[in-house]
Amino acid sequence: MKTATDLAQRLGRQAEAVCRYYLSAGHREGRYWLVGDARNTPGRSMFVRLTGPESGKGAAGKWTDAATGEHGDLLDVIRESCGLIDFKDIADEARAFLNMPSPGPKPQPRQGWRHAATGSREAARRLFAMSKPISGTIVEAYLRERGIASLRGTESLRFHPRCYYRPDEHGPTVTWPAMIAAVTDLDGQITGAHRTWLDTRRRDKAPIDSPRRAMGALLGNAVRFGIGDDVVAAGEGIETVLSLRSVLPDMPMLAALSSAHLAAVIFPPTLRRLYIARDNDPAGSWACNALITRARTVGIDAIVLSPQRSDFNDDLRSFGFKALRTGIRMQVAPDEVVRFMSNSA
Repeated sequence: MKTATDLAQRLGRQAEAVCRYYLSAGHREGRYWLVGDARNTPGRSMFVRLTGPESGKGAAGKWTDAATGEHGDLLDVIRESCGLIDFKDIADEARAFLNMPSPGPKPQPRQGWRHAATGSREAARRLFAMSKPISGTIVEAYLRERGIASLRGTESLRFHPRCYYRPDEHGPTVTWPAMIAAVTDLDGQITGAHRTWLDTRRRDKAPIDSPRRAMGALLGNAVRFGIGDDVVAAGEGIETVLSLRSVLPDMPMLAALSSAHLAAVIFPPTLRRLYIARDNDPAGSWACNALITRARTVGIDAIVLSPQRSDFNDDLRSFGFKALRTGIRMQVAPDEVVRFMSNSA
């Protein structure tokens, strides 16, 4: 595209200024700008050429990430560091940096771009915005491999094809496909994100030290499926909660992502009954007891749902949908069996 080529060349003429603005976590060394990756992570694996011809081999603004083999130009840097998806938005950001007029109607005055700190709420929002729906992706295949057939109402989950993973602050950055989950508050505002890195060959979690990580403001918030009102079910893991939701498809649910965060979830003001999907381990029992105490203190009826094995996804995979449905039916209040279970297959 001529417009993209022209913008990339114009940015290349100011390559160091672009890097200082969008890749502020890096620094100059000789003819290169060194940084961790195109999302402005601190490190040295990515290098950007600051001098060179306008096009072709060795052009100014071209970059390569030695850790992942990825490469691109300064438009790609703007896309990744700003969390943009559509080319129009990327081009508008580039033109704003270059003080170029927009080809369309004159835009409204805009604030200068502010970099998001690694692991911050803003970084989480950008990561979720950069991801796409899970339909037809490895995320869908992964969940179905775990027995979760119904994915209705899972808009809080998205897919990122190349999500960065660094084992520690000194290790190299690699990329894996990932399930990205939005962590939200009671108003639906994204406060964090949870990443589950996946292996496309095995339809399972990626073979890395910590295939699950969360970022942003998590305490009190959760990954939500449905809008909580008078009745809500809460559990720890995403897969656990989705397994329970497969037999209670109309019940709003939330995944708190850990036992400590489950114990601290914030209740909707209209909540009258809380179902707690307990994990069958000491941490799960502690979180369950803490949540029961908090709920009953404010007049909320708390009912514990207990799995036979380690959690409800383990039950689903071990015993099947019908057995899980039968077991849950015996634990849910009769009026809510009709209300929330009648539509499950």
